[in-house]
Amino acid sequence: MKLIRYEAPQSAEVQALFVRTFSDSEWPAEGELVGGLVRQLMADTDPRDLLGFVAMEKGLIVGSLFFSRLRFDTPVEAFLLSPVAVQPDYQGQGIGQCLIRFGLDRLKERGVMRVFTYGDPAFYSRVGFRPISEETAPAPFRLSQPEGWLGQSLDGHEITALAGVPGCVTAFDDPAYW
Repeated sequence: MKLIRYEAPQSAEVQALFVRTFSDSEWPAEGELVGGLVRQLMADTDPRDLLGFVAMEKGLIVGSLFFSRLRFDTPVEAFLLSPVAVQPDYQGQGIGQCLIRFGLDRLKERGVMRVFTYGDPAFYSRVGFRPISEETAPAPFRLSQPEGWLGQSLDGHEITALAGVPGCVTAFDDPAYW
């Protein structure tokens, strides 16, 4: 398996991966919702505010994820990990975890201090994410499942209170994702 940075010519294949993965694991409407989010992330987000990675197997994209910038009132370099997808036929092989670790290493190299995600604590705890209170680091919108708000420090320091409501990239500026 080869892990590389996402490139624009891969857009259609990456979007199709997210649509298929979320349609299979949830329902077709969720696949279309997440596919639309990914399309908007790729098309409308400033490249300085977005990092995407793919897992390649035999020339095919079998996994992908995105990190997008979160801005707090406190001067801290922070990103949001979301969404993450692995082709249904390749799930359960550790591809998602490898891809996340690869992306976290690239963020660390860039001096990113904090990474947050909103998802399944059982899965994301395997790659270093821990539950985080909204008093410590508020989410951009009210969370429908607060137990899914997770964070990770990349600079070796504890995550301390971050002031204000964070600003997310335009693609995530919709309460439907939270």
